Amino acid sequence: MNQPTIPPVQFDEKGFALSYGWAQVYRANTVTREYVGARVERTSEGLSLSAGAYLDEPTLPPLPDMTIFRTVDDKSWEYVPDYCGKMAYRTQTRQPVEITEIGDIAVGLTFLAPQTPFDNWDGKQWVTDVQKVQQLRVQDAEQQKRQFLWTAREKIDIWQDAVDLGIATDAEKAALLAWKKYRVLLNRVDCTTAPDIAWPEQPK
Repeated sequence: MNQPTIPPVQFDEKGFALSYGWAQVYRANTVTREYVGARVERTSEGLSLSAGAYLDEPTLPPLPDMTIFRTVDDKSWEYVPDYCGKMAYRTQTRQPVEITEIGDIAVGLTFLAPQTPFDNWDGKQWVTDVQKVQQLRVQDAEQQKRQFLWTAREKIDIWQDAVDLGIATDAEKAALLAWKKYRVLLNRVDCTTAPDIAWPEQPK
């Protein structure tokens, strides 16, 4: 036995049904106005569609990072940027921020990731402060040099005592000479050339 079919409904220019039947509708959230999907809706003569239901079908957004919304005047569909879940970066602090709201990216954020802790935003892109980068490299090299000199001093003091007391072995005398030479070469290192520094090899 065939099931009775429900005829499609026609609507007048004011949006009221001219008869009992069904209509293919496209729904938007009644609060946010975001498109939520299509469904078949039953209606009766003289009634309008339910809240958030529309007869005009939206088309797919032209870009992947967009979603569909009903316009405020209820006359058409519009496309709104949707970057939810993506990571942006504060242009003042380089701090990463996850996008949680639909719409254009907020002022002061960019999707371009800074490449170093010394990047500054110039309004269009990140620009690395090469002076600060070099300052840090020099500071690191100077710290490394101080550590090497401290090690050399400890070694030299031990063997120098043995020599001063006249009890140094030939191996200790050779080691003392090697470490003194190493310390001289170490003192000649110019840390301003970092990171291109050829550190002298420590004696074995």
